Order: sequence, then structure tokens, then C-alpha cells
Amino acid sequence: MDAVRVALLREVLAGTEWLGATRRFAGVLRGSVVSHGGGLLLVGTPDYEPWHLAAHLVDEAAWSGTPELTPTLVRHDARTSDPAHLAVGLGRLAAARRGETLLVVSPQGPGPALLERVHDARRAGATVLALGPDEGDLVTMAHESLAVPEGTDLDLDTVQHLVSAAAGENAVPSERGRGRFRDRLSRLAESLTAPPPARW
Repeated sequence: MDAVRVALLREVLAGTEWLGATRRFAGVLRGSVVSHGGGLLLVGTPDYEPWHLAAHLVDEAAWSGTPELTPTLVRHDARTSDPAHLAVGLGRLAAARRGETLLVVSPQGPGPALLERVHDARRAGATVLALGPDEGDLVTMAHESLAVPEGTDLDLDTVQHLVSAAAGENAVPSERGRGRFRDRLSRLAESLTAPPPARW
């Protein structure tokens, strides 16, 4: 997705429920990780791993001066031989506690095994956020969800990009952050026009 397309997309979405919805969800995400300070866990499904969102959140955390946005990517097929940032397996969800935020990204809705782990994390006090289908057990379980119904003009990947960008943009309250805003926009445009990153 190049910078021109992003700008056009935002222009088209201005005044619609989508732009407001992604910003609200991003605000909840940011507010949860900043106020609770327990860390952000990011998990997908066995067939859909949100590594691209993880990479964008790492960038947004650095550019906005909000390290709390840096996620721990929890993977279904993680191996101990993987690099450290890719070696966190589903067992990490069992260790989730109060103050942590768990963001579940799922195109079709998670299966029973993942749902059970998410439910256990919520019972342990973690804040659960969901990005994906507009109905199902995950939506019911989540403290906050952003639905991407099938048949819309926006796909899950595009919505993830809008959410991650909004989470960083809304986290620039300080003079230092405002002073770096132009540099941040330049870097964002550069990242959007670059080829897709290697698997994160």
C-alpha cells in the first residue's frame, strides 16, 4: 500500500463510520496498553498470523514514543530455534494476567482451542480486543472489537494498517512528539511505498 493510496483511502473514508471506528478501536488499544502497562500480546489463528501488524506496531511504538504499543507476537507454530521475537508460543496466553492486553486478529473467527485460551486470559484479568468477524464467540468475549464484515470494500489487512497508524498518531501528546511529527510522517510514507517486509 503506497502513501498516495493511504491518503486517498482516508479521504474516501472521512466522515464515514470506518475511519471513526478504526480510530476509536486504536484509541482503546493505546489506552489499554498505556494505562495498564502490562504489555501487548498479539495473536492470530493457525492459518492467519498477524506478523505484518506486529511489525507496523513496532514502528508506530518507536515513532510515537509509546513503547507500550510494541507487541509480543504469540505464534501457533513457534519453535525454540526461532529468533526470540518469533519464538513465543501459545503457552504465553496461559501466563496472561491483569494489566496485559490481548489483541486477537482473526479473519474467520478463532477455533475452539484458541477461544478457550483467550477466555482463560480474560478470566485472569487481561483486556481482550478483537479484530475480525462481526459476530461469534470472540466478539462476545472481547472487551472491545472492530468488525470487518465480509463483502465490504475494506479487507482485514487494510483495517489493520489503519488501526496501527491511528494508534501511533493518537499517541503524540508531548512537545517532543509534536516536534517529530513531520519526521514520523516522512518515515511512514517511506515504509508504505517500500516493498513488503520479509516475514517479521
